[in-house]
Parts: sequence; C-alpha cells; structure tokens
Amino acid sequence: MKLKQRVVLLAILLVIFIFTKVFLIDNLDTSAANREDQRAFHRMMAGLRVELVPKLDHTLQSPWEIAAQWVVPREVYPEETPELGAIMHAMATKKIIKADVGYKGTQLKALLILEGGQKVVFKPKRILGFRRAPLVVGRFVNLRTEIKPVATEQLLSTFLTVGNNTCFYGKCYYCRETEPACADGDTMEGSVTLWLPDVWPLQKHRHPWGRTYREGKLARWEYDESYCDAVKKTSPYDSGPRLLDIIDTAVFDYLIGNADRHHYESFQDDEGASMLLLLDNAKSFNLILSFGNPSLDERSILAPLYQCCIIRVSTWNRLNYLKNGVLKSALKAAMAHDPISPVLSEPHLDAVDQRLLSTLATVKQCTDQFGADAVLVEDRMPLSHL
Repeated sequence: MKLKQRVVLLAILLVIFIFTKVFLIDNLDTSAANREDQRAFHRMMAGLRVELVPKLDHTLQSPWEIAAQWVVPREVYPEETPELGAIMHAMATKKIIKADVGYKGTQLKALLILEGGQKVVFKPKRILGFRRAPLVVGRFVNLRTEIKPVATEQLLSTFLTVGNNTCFYGKCYYCRETEPACADGDTMEGSVTLWLPDVWPLQKHRHPWGRTYREGKLARWEYDESYCDAVKKTSPYDSGPRLLDIIDTAVFDYLIGNADRHHYESFQDDEGASMLLLLDNAKSFNLILSFGNPSLDERSILAPLYQCCIIRVSTWNRLNYLKNGVLKSALKAAMAHDPISPVLSEPHLDAVDQRLLSTLATVKQCTDQFGADAVLVEDRMPLSHL
C-alpha cells in the first residue's frame, strides 16, 4: 500500500484536535455527566467522515474565500466547518491554470494555481494535515495534460521521460535529475496543500528540541536532563501557549514518526500568542527512512514531554479517549473518502495505536513523580513557575 503522509497528517490532526470539549478520563466513572461526555464524543467521532462533495449551495462565496476567512491566530480552520468537504473537493478537482517550481526546501514540490486563483502545493506521494495545519487532500494529476501545458519554463525544464513514465525533478535542496519523481505513465499520485492567505505572514523559529544533524555533536537537550528549565526561562516559552504547543507537537510527531522538526513557523508579530503551525512533516510514515519504520519507536521525539513533564489537560483527556483502538478506527474513517484512499498501511495504523499507549505511559510516569496538578496544566498558567 502506498503511503501518503500529508493526507495522514490532516486525518490525525482532525481526529486528535477536532475535539474541543474537555472529557472526563476516569473509565470507571459511570456518572450521568461522564455518560453524556461519552455520547458527545461518539457524536463527534461520527462527524469525522468528511465526504469530498460540493456543499456550497447556501453561499455565493468561493471555497477559497471561505477558507481564507477561517484563519485566526489560534487555528487554521474552525471546529464547525460545514463547507470543509466542498473546499477539499475543490482542492482535489479544480482545474490547474498554472504550475511552477515549489518554494525552497529539501523536498520536491510544485506550486500550482487552481481555477479561481488559489495557490496550492503539490507533493508527489509524500504527505499529511491540527487545526494548526493547512488543509490537505489527495489528488491524482496527469502531468502531460494538466501540468505541462501550464508549466513555467523553469518547471518544464525539469521534465523528462523514463521508460514509459513522465517524470520531473523540480528545484529543491535535494532535487536531482538522477532522482526524479515519476508518474505511472502520465498520472502521478500526490497531495495538495492549501496555501495560507497572504495577510498572515509567517515567522520561522528554530525548534528548541531540534537535532544538530552533525555526527558526534549532540544538542543540549540530548544530554542535559534539566534542559527544559532553561527553555522555560526564555521567550516565547516563559509565558503563553507556545511551550504547550511544542509539547502537543512532540506528541503528534511521535505518533507519526517524524523526528525531523528542526524549525517551526508561527504567524509574525504575535509575541508567542499564536499557534505553532505544522507545515513540514515529510519525514513521516516513510518506509525508506528509519524514523518512518512502523516497528521503530524513536522515543527521543517525546523529549519535550518527558523533560518538561507538562501537557495540556485537554490534550491528555483527548488522547485517553483515543486508546483501545479508537484512534486506528477514527483514522480509517477520516481517510475513507480521500481521493487516494487507502492512505495508510495496517502496520502504520497499528504503530500509531501503540505509540499512543507509550505517550500515555510517559505522562503517567510524570504524574506519578510530580503529581497530576503539576503535570496537567492550562494555557494561562505561567510556565516559568512550573
């Protein structure tokens, strides 16, 4: 089964972070309140099946205008999104009117302009999408009839034929003519990511738990167990939600096997108040890469969690509701209607479930050592005092 990481990212993010109510986590609690929480949870689970069909009859706005209005400092799309299926349908089907090389980076990508003027990023076969990530959907693209006729000279110059297959290598740090991405004949399977509105410029930050990528050279967090204490004293991690966003992201990256979050983006001039955006998740669910191996759990990805020993109460509660196979089932439901379904292999689905249990066990170790009141925190708590 082929792996489409960015579609999986969107699916997992929808599953884990679409729940905004705080659920009770005591499985032995049979109170009426807990039963109502469970019923609400199941109603939301049923709503995860996003069918990619147009449902914009009630509005004169284009899907691109609606998606642009959704973006605010703490989410890319709202909890209630009746137009979500229509927007993803448009991403998967709208005519491509221009194609160019992708923005700078290490992975191959192409920048497409869809009918209506919307920018999207097309990535061949590699990909995934919290309400902190731009919308992503799978798409089959005919390179000969859809891309080449509207391609810029810069992109067109990277096209070649290998056997009976149309290929291109684009322009990026690791892009090589000797290692092109090839279609099956003319049809290439990949994903499209919705470009964020230009009114929300991005700021890039070095991840405090980033790796050095130099042989024999360890980052401080890899040998200093008190590293988190230093992080809590530096801006923007000494107040506001940013450190908790880092820990949420560490949990997410551990679930998908992404050990490569060396930088992250946020909206500019936010003084740490806006969300950490998830924009680069290519090193996930990829059997060619060691950290995409479903049988390998890279526990160091969880370093922000087990070194800081704090996590949002809401995140902890949501993760608890996703154990016992619920996460695997929810992922399947969320991805069932994607154009390139099935998206993820059974070994990876099983691995995500197992990593969820490992994450819960890590939090349990923290609560056993420091107490639940110190570990399970709210956004408004001053983190420098924890």
